Amino acid sequence: MFSTYTAKYTKIKLGYMGQLVEWPEVVTEGKTLEECRVMLQDALHEMILAYRQQKKEIPQGGALLEQIPARI
Repeated sequence: MFSTYTAKYTKIKLGYMGQLVEWPEVVTEGKTLEECRVMLQDALHEMILAYRQQKKEIPQGGALLEQIPARI
């Protein structure tokens, strides 16, 4: 089975933090955006393996994100 997850990247003091929208427990940091992407992909694979070993249900991907403008 193949699933797609939605990554959210946030600029932080030491680089970038990456997190999956559908699976918030999958989170990592990297010095550059590219490093963060690679590390997030690795974190996702490791979490899938861990959930399978524990026979836990793996969250489904495919979130739909939309930016909503707001006057602040």
